Amino acid sequence: MFPESSLNDSHSAELSQSQQFNINQAADILRAGGTVAFPTETVYGLGADVSNPHAIRKIYEIKQRPADHPLIVHIGDLAQLSFWAEEIPESAWTLAHHFWPGPLTLILQRSYRIPDCVTGGQRTVGIRMPAHPMARALLNALGQEKALAAPSANRFGRISPTTAEHVRQELGKTVDLILDGGACEVGLESTIVSFHAQLPHILRPGAITASALEAALQSPFLIAAANPIIRTSGSLPSHYAPATPLRIHSTELIGQHASALGAQNLRAVVMPWSGIDLTSLSTHASIQIHSMPADPVLYGRQLYATLRHFDQAELDYLLVEAPPELPEWLAIADRLQRASHH
Repeated sequence: MFPESSLNDSHSAELSQSQQFNINQAADILRAGGTVAFPTETVYGLGADVSNPHAIRKIYEIKQRPADHPLIVHIGDLAQLSFWAEEIPESAWTLAHHFWPGPLTLILQRSYRIPDCVTGGQRTVGIRMPAHPMARALLNALGQEKALAAPSANRFGRISPTTAEHVRQELGKTVDLILDGGACEVGLESTIVSFHAQLPHILRPGAITASALEAALQSPFLIAAANPIIRTSGSLPSHYAPATPLRIHSTELIGQHASALGAQNLRAVVMPWSGIDLTSLSTHASIQIHSMPADPVLYGRQLYATLRHFDQAELDYLLVEAPPELPEWLAIADRLQRASHH
C-alpha cells in the first residue's frame, strides 16, 4: 500500500534552524519528565521518556487512556533494538532491516529497562523506528540510551491527528510542546507484527501490507490474525472514532441510505471513492458529497483529516462507501470498521 522507496526518500530532508531549535527544546523537556507531541510518517505521537514512569503516567492522564493499554516505543537507531528488546527472532531482524525507518511496529519480548506502565504489565513491547525527519532528529537528540513511549496524540479512542493543528485542537496546553512537521505522509497507524507464535502475525494492518512482509521474509506464511492474549494499540472494537455516527454502506446502497436521511432533513456527508453517480442527492439540501481518492495510499493519507473536518460540522451522520475487499485497502477497512463500531 505504501512504497518503501518513497518513505526512504524523505529521510534526507533537511531541517531548518528553527526546527532544530524546537527539537533541542523538546529533548530538554523530555529529559525533564515532560511530554512532547511530534510528527511521524503515520500520525502525530504523544511522547515521553520511556524510562520515566512519572512521565509515562502523564501520557495516560492526557489521553484518558486505560492503564492496561500498552504504548509503542519509538527508537532512533536499529542498534537500539537489542537494548529495549530481548530474544529477538531472526525474522524480526529481517523485517527491521527491510522496513525501518518506516511504519512497522514489532511486538517483541521487552527488556528489563522498560517499565510495566509502558506495556500494560505485559512481557511484550511494541517497538518501531519512525521515518519522519523531525521524529528521527528528536530521537537522535535524546541519545542512544533513550527512547520515546508514544501513542497517538489524541484523546483515547478518538480520531488520530495527522497535523500539529489537530493536536492543538484536541489536547491544547495539556502537552508541554507540540512540534510541527506538517501533514503526515502515510496518515494511518503503523502495521503491527507479532512473533508470539511460530509464525509472525499481523495484529494491526497498516501501510506495509502482508504481501510486502511476505516478500521481505521470502515466506508466504505471514497471516493477519487478532490475538486476544497480546494487547496492542488500536485493537479495541471501537477506535479512531468521530463523535458523529459513522456508517459504512455498499456502493449499491449508499445513495439510497443518503436519500432516506435527506427525506428526514437529517444532515449528512456522503464519502464515495468509486465515482458512483450520486447526482440524485442534489434534491436534498441537507446532504453533502465529498469524494475520496480511489487510490488507497491517497485515501489513507486523507482519511483522518477528512473525518475530523466533518466531525466538527454538526452533522447527523457520516456515510462512507465501503472500500474494496483488496489487500491494499485492508488498513483503511480496519480503521473505518472501528470508527463505525457502536
